[in-house]
Amino acid sequence: MDFGAVKLEEACPATDAPAPKPAGDVMPNFVGQGMKAARSTLPANASITVKDAVQRRRVLQESNWKVCTQDPKAGAALTGQPLTFPVAKTEESCL
Repeated sequence: MDFGAVKLEEACPATDAPAPKPAGDVMPNFVGQGMKAARSTLPANASITVKDAVQRRRVLQESNWKVCTQDPKAGAALTGQPLTFPVAKTEESCL
């Protein structure tokens, strides 16, 4: 089973967001998306660093964080290089 959820003060969307597609050989644009969704599209053996862009907090549950920026940038070839994602809590704005 797959359940969708929203916060109590939010309205449910008319349709579900499409499932993320695997990244392939090109880096997708993850800016503004949830970090958990971003990670799910990347290869399992990818070297991924996730760091808090707002404070120096540890990112324990990626489902509570959104991507602020990314390195490499969207459109870059994925060749096994390390990937870095500065993130902010979902309700925060990126600095």
